[in-house]
Amino acid sequence: MNHPVAHASPAYEQIGGWGVKEIVADLHAARDRWRAAQQRSLEFAVREFPSREALKEIAEALCGALFPMRLGPPDLHQEGENFYVGHTLDKALNALFLQVQLELGYNRRLQCEEKEGVEAHAAEIVQAFARQLPTLRGLLDTDVLAAYQGDPAARSVDEVLLCYPGILAVIHYRLAHTLYVLGVPLIARILAEIAHSATGIDIHPGAQIGEGFFIDHGTGVVIGETTVIGKHVRLYQAVTLGAKRFTQDENGALEKGTPRHPILEDEVVVYAGATILGRITIGRGSSIGGNVWLTRSVPAGSNVSQASLQHDPGGAGRISQ
Repeated sequence: MNHPVAHASPAYEQIGGWGVKEIVADLHAARDRWRAAQQRSLEFAVREFPSREALKEIAEALCGALFPMRLGPPDLHQEGENFYVGHTLDKALNALFLQVQLELGYNRRLQCEEKEGVEAHAAEIVQAFARQLPTLRGLLDTDVLAAYQGDPAARSVDEVLLCYPGILAVIHYRLAHTLYVLGVPLIARILAEIAHSATGIDIHPGAQIGEGFFIDHGTGVVIGETTVIGKHVRLYQAVTLGAKRFTQDENGALEKGTPRHPILEDEVVVYAGATILGRITIGRGSSIGGNVWLTRSVPAGSNVSQASLQHDPGGAGRISQ
């Protein structure tokens, strides 16, 4: 294929090739200003961040290793299942090891610490992650079963795993949460955002979510960093589990990591469009109706709807139990 400049138009020639040389110089100057402001020296001139593209490939490989006959290659036969899983895991974990080293090295630089020991620490993290994969598979089986049992349109657990965006988001979340807990939150966040881009479901890897979790339809669901969700909870599309306000320190900067998102106890159902904000507790077995805006805790067994809230400007009155 010929380079496009080889057949440039007279207009292209007249304006001097779009001024690319000057633009490159200006972009270089902009990068230099940013790096100076961030105190980044030439010592760190090579890439030091985990790669989104590499992590996407790793996530796809891990999905295949967890569910080989359904998310693995189309020509896989059951007699070759263990070989495929072993080969795929070895490749994916080696690739993950490199990405973990990048994040740990980046963190050391931010903290002005030596990079000695990064490789050994990365190996410990990846080994711990690998050992948790069988447990994650069992946990994901409860999520798939919850989706199948909770949706009358689902004809099989295989359909759920192959077709449901909520399951794809939960698989990525459970992988990401494990890495988040192990100390690589940037990699965890990238994995979660890969699923967010694909499904429209935004689950922060710091959230804590129990077994048998089902997101039906899913588009527009947001689950914040410090959310705690119990067992056998079901959410519908456009549900937000968010923060009511953001606390600031004495300098006016936002405080990071403070508990600011809801707690949903076991067997809670939240219907489409509901917004639940702040560090409040939704009691076990409660049902939160569609489009409800809730900022106060409710006891176990509550049924909250827009109609009930209209009688109470405070936001939690006339709730049936």
